[in-house]
Amino acid sequence: QVNESAVREATLKHGEAMQMGIEVEVRYPAQGVKQLLSEMDGMFVPIVRMEGNGDRRKQRVCEYGEAKLCLAGQVGAVQRRYRGTMGKAEAAGKMWKACVVESGGGAETELHCVGDGAKCIEAQMKRRLGGKAKYLVDFYHLSDYLAEAGEALRGKDGGKWLREQQARLKGNEVKKVLEEMRERQEGVEIEEVNAPIRRCYRYLWERREVVDYEGAIEKGFPIGSGEIESGNKSVLQARLKIAGAWWKVENAEKMIGVRTNRANQEWESYWKQQRIATA
Repeated sequence: QVNESAVREATLKHGEAMQMGIEVEVRYPAQGVKQLLSEMDGMFVPIVRMEGNGDRRKQRVCEYGEAKLCLAGQVGAVQRRYRGTMGKAEAAGKMWKACVVESGGGAETELHCVGDGAKCIEAQMKRRLGGKAKYLVDFYHLSDYLAEAGEALRGKDGGKWLREQQARLKGNEVKKVLEEMRERQEGVEIEEVNAPIRRCYRYLWERREVVDYEGAIEKGFPIGSGEIESGNKSVLQARLKIAGAWWKVENAEKMIGVRTNRANQEWESYWKQQRIATA
């Protein structure tokens, strides 16, 4: 029989050990595999922190912090390598690079990276993953913006307009899609929340250099970030967002270590190393 506090203490201790290496700057090997798919995304985790002195029940501040998860693996393969952190963009970038290297990535590896268009993700890719990495905005995330713009432009025929623009994007006709919206944007006096055409135009214009869907399709690469979104649900959300759970940031970080260890199928090897170390 092991009491609850002992289980908690042991879990966090080993979670911290599994999460070690976040501050280590990983170097690319000279070669590496030919191609890798790699993605990064964030999700919000319920976080609790203590503020002030006195009654601890009144010190609790509940908020949400962002957990960042990345994956890497061979295109078409089932197994993926995961890393994650509650840290800021810099820490997430280090984790991302480590994840790629652990998946066989090297200086000559062609990296196909997909994300939801967040500028911080693209910036970390450029900084951490090198010149062979190419970023692509998630096609379906962009389609959400287009759907809202289509409804504003065509009303009930918005769905038809959306399909037309999606076909153009898959053929890399980005200029034509932008032209469809350029002269039809709402005036600046319209509230931002009620300006779907202007919002969509700006989103696509700012990301016009990272929408090479035609090139990705030709190579058999995915154009959506569904894998990392699914990973968020199965790797992190399934444990960190259970009903009633609120986490200290440092404990959420350790639990991410446990969850990614299991997802990477390294559970048995970790305990084997522990037994050898204590023998």
